[in-house]
Amino acid sequence: MRLFLALDIDDVIRERIARFVEGVRNFAPDARWVHTESLHVTLKFIGEQAESAMPLLKQTLSQIAVPASEIRFQGYGFFPTAKSARVFWIGMQAGPELATLAAAIDDKMPALGIPKEDRAFSPHLTLARGPGASGSPRRSRDDKPNRAFEHLQEKLAALPAPEFGTMTPREFFLYQSQLSPKGSRYTKLERFPLK
Repeated sequence: MRLFLALDIDDVIRERIARFVEGVRNFAPDARWVHTESLHVTLKFIGEQAESAMPLLKQTLSQIAVPASEIRFQGYGFFPTAKSARVFWIGMQAGPELATLAAAIDDKMPALGIPKEDRAFSPHLTLARGPGASGSPRRSRDDKPNRAFEHLQEKLAALPAPEFGTMTPREFFLYQSQLSPKGSRYTKLERFPLK
């Protein structure tokens, strides 16, 4: 089973993002746009796990006690850089509790044989990936200037920074990700409340 941990997004914010995407997607027609109904805030990608590992994983995650944190969705950016953009994303502002939650999850993983992250937690919502491009935010030796998002960048530069709203999540979820030619399908397997 391919697993990850994430926060859901409030429906009102999801609808605002969907309207924004409808208004800008034609400026990057070759990009692979994410279905807005599947947007989430990834806290930790776990990867492939045997079904037999699930009880211990769920038990470990149920021990995490971190307070809820308000999250504001606004602005946008490109990974790894605007010039060699592979990913178009929406930004988030949150209190330290969100990074604390991600760190608390990450700290529990090595005991389950799941490696810790080797880079700092950087919350964002991926909206689109360039054609044939990796979704990795890291710079690579293969990075070179590309034009996949150039027209979109020009149009966005003429507009005010978008605001999508604020929410306070009360829980996080263990998801299963199933890959298919039509894109990934996500299924919630378990919920874990925040304080």
